[in-house]
Amino acid sequence: MSDLRGRVEAARRKPPVRVTFVTTLPDRRLLLVHAHPDDESIGTGSTMAHYAAAGAHVTLVTCTLGEEGEIHVPELAGLAATEADQLGGYRIAELAAACAQLGVTDHRFLGGAGRYRDSGMMGLPTNGHPRAFWRADLDEAAGFLLEVIREVRPQVVITYDENGFYGHPDHIQAHRVTMRAVELAEAEGIAPAKVYWTAMPRSVLEAGMSHFEESSDNPFAGISDATELPFCTPDEQIAARVDATEQHAAKEAAMRAHATQIPATSWLYSIAGNFGAEFMGVEYFTLAKGTKGPGSGPYGWESDLFAGLDSADTPNRIPVSSAGQR
Repeated sequence: MSDLRGRVEAARRKPPVRVTFVTTLPDRRLLLVHAHPDDESIGTGSTMAHYAAAGAHVTLVTCTLGEEGEIHVPELAGLAATEADQLGGYRIAELAAACAQLGVTDHRFLGGAGRYRDSGMMGLPTNGHPRAFWRADLDEAAGFLLEVIREVRPQVVITYDENGFYGHPDHIQAHRVTMRAVELAEAEGIAPAKVYWTAMPRSVLEAGMSHFEESSDNPFAGISDATELPFCTPDEQIAARVDATEQHAAKEAAMRAHATQIPATSWLYSIAGNFGAEFMGVEYFTLAKGTKGPGSGPYGWESDLFAGLDSADTPNRIPVSSAGQR
């Protein structure tokens, strides 16, 4: 008996251990890495809702709370970074509401909510904030994302291109962190089969510029050539066109959940009213890593981000807990 008591006391002195168990996730698993709350809805909302509705496991990782965002709700102006500096906390709730509209139940903040701060636009003093995501240690931040990859084992990852789609420092850093995490995952043999970057085809931009040419609310004002836009991508470089028009209403509802950032009078809703499902429901991507699957049309665009993959590309039974504390 005394020997048993001795072993029990020794066990109590050790760190608590969480029992390892295994669960089964859906065969298709998609991970998206975005910089701020609302980026997910504007850039990939229909894609997220489409795959969530189809039964795929959709994981969203947001890198900051978006503390430096503009506020388009006058009564909430006091939340601004220059006032109470509470916008980030408020945007957590907006993001939760947006994810609910998209049917996405697995959302995380990189390293935990508030670890990294919105850096503001390029060249602003906010880039130098001690917690600015722009200043984050690359390997540390990538390590946090690697933990998610280990848990979820996504076959497909989506983030931005090297320029962060339009040059925002946090978008560029999200790209760097994602690609570094994928590199680390490759070393462990758990890398996703495909990595996509968000994109906009030149032909689509030209059609949009033509539509708004005579409009007083022209988001392309001062632009005469689509190639002047930093996110303009030649059609032949596009790899995938996801037609999620059946989810266009979910995308619009998710955008409206981000009321502090997207005013009700936004041109986004204006063009949605004119083009509806086609504008809100179709999203485009370039393929950064992996093998392009079967496609169609003059450029062989994929219609499914999982094209060419099957459940054997990554194991279906995935450890989601491990010994020790998280």
